[in-house]
Amino acid sequence: MRIAKHPILGEYEKGRKVKFYFDGKEMEGYEDEPIAAALRAAGVTTHRHTRRNGRPRGIFCAIGRCTDCVMVVDGEINVRTCITPLKEGMRVQTQYGLSAKEGTEE
Repeated sequence: MRIAKHPILGEYEKGRKVKFYFDGKEMEGYEDEPIAAALRAAGVTTHRHTRRNGRPRGIFCAIGRCTDCVMVVDGEINVRTCITPLKEGMRVQTQYGLSAKEGTEE
C-alpha cells in the first residue's frame, strides 16, 4: 500500500523505521514521511469523522489545503497529517469533528 515512486516527485527515500501509536495501537512507519502515508501503508484510510453526520474522511488533497486528513497528534487537534512528518513515539488519534479533543466530541 506504500507509494514507492511518484510520477512527479520521483522515488521516495525512506528514513529510519520508527514506532508510533494510532488510537493506542503500536504501528511502524518511516521517520519524516507524512503521518498520512504511514497510516495508509498500514491500511488506515479514515482519519476523522464529520461532526454532523459522522461520515469518515481521509486523504483528499494531500497538500494541506483541506481538512479531511486532520487528526489529534500528541494531544494537538486539527493536525494536517498529509504534510506533518512522522516522528518516533508520536501518538495519533482519530478525530471527531473539527474541534474535537483527544478523539472525542466536545
